[in-house]
Amino acid sequence: MEVAKRVKRAYQKFPLMIAAAHWPKKVKVVEVSPRDGLQNEKQVVPTDTKVQLIDRLSNAGLQVVEATSFVSPKWVPQMADAPDVMKRITRLSSVSYPVLTPNLKGLESAIQAGAQEVSVFGAASESFTKKNINCTIDESLKRFEEVVKAALAANLKVRGYVSCVMGCPYEGEVDPLRVKEVARRLYDMGCYEISLGDTIGIGTMDKTVKMFDTVDVPVEKLAAHFHNTYDRAIENLVVALAKGVSVIDSSVAGIGGGPHAKSAS
Repeated sequence: MEVAKRVKRAYQKFPLMIAAAHWPKKVKVVEVSPRDGLQNEKQVVPTDTKVQLIDRLSNAGLQVVEATSFVSPKWVPQMADAPDVMKRITRLSSVSYPVLTPNLKGLESAIQAGAQEVSVFGAASESFTKKNINCTIDESLKRFEEVVKAALAANLKVRGYVSCVMGCPYEGEVDPLRVKEVARRLYDMGCYEISLGDTIGIGTMDKTVKMFDTVDVPVEKLAAHFHNTYDRAIENLVVALAKGVSVIDSSVAGIGGGPHAKSAS
């Protein structure tokens, strides 16, 4: 009932846009809970549980299940078992199991673990980027360019993430032009798909329209990643679909957030 109410709000807000929308014939769901959902859980989740979660998500019919993250266990202890997770999951031929690789060392480990798709994670906020990976946006993109180049050379697909597309926990609202620049650079360096993330969940329908109207990456190459902090994710997704987006990120049971976005859900 609550979902129906949110959908109705979107129709009431933009009746003409939605009436004229070219709705996607099908939608791909990218399930990110094993990585984005679990990475900030304070209690380390047993490897057996992670493997069971991924296998059950695969058997549920999802096409993409983001499995884990190859990052320093010092900074993200939850992901210290990434090689074991990749080794033990039951890989279905119909499912892709991308992993996050923020640097060349992580990429090398992912390749050794048999990954066939990886992702890099940028942001449209200077402050968030500094807090998250201790560099500027430009420096982060130069790092990612090396990772993307090496991944493509190894015949791996690469997905790009842009966080803080609606707002930042440190800077407040984020200019859509920044989102446009980061998304375009990730796309131009070879990312086949760009996921636009409302990291702290402050997005509104108006902001969603403005952002997708500003970003100049082809809409068929974009994905929507909305957090539900203020119960607006569904209506924002309806607007994104109306704008032609056909890929949606999800997290089972709504788990997730981030170390720099603690109130997000």
